[in-house]
Amino acid sequence: MSRIFNNRSTFGTMLGPRLKALRNEKNLTQKELADKINVSNVSISGYESGNRTPDTETLQVIADFFETSTDYLLGRSDLKDLNVLENAGITNEE
Repeated sequence: MSRIFNNRSTFGTMLGPRLKALRNEKNLTQKELADKINVSNVSISGYESGNRTPDTETLQVIADFFETSTDYLLGRSDLKDLNVLENAGITNEE
């Protein structure tokens, strides 16, 4: 059975709160984060509110910046820290 994703419900439900929490942990404003990952602050606001969804490249840039996985950002995993995954022998290369 295939799963169809509705961007707003799937991305917005987990991505927004997780992105905002990660941003706040680093004490960054939306503008500061936007500048660091080369998107507009309006995009960051949209991602956090669930009104916008990043493309796959931007999602990976966000994950890399916060040293987490895209699965964590999207709510497919609750493991936030990539170092925990690597220490457990779980890599993206397998």
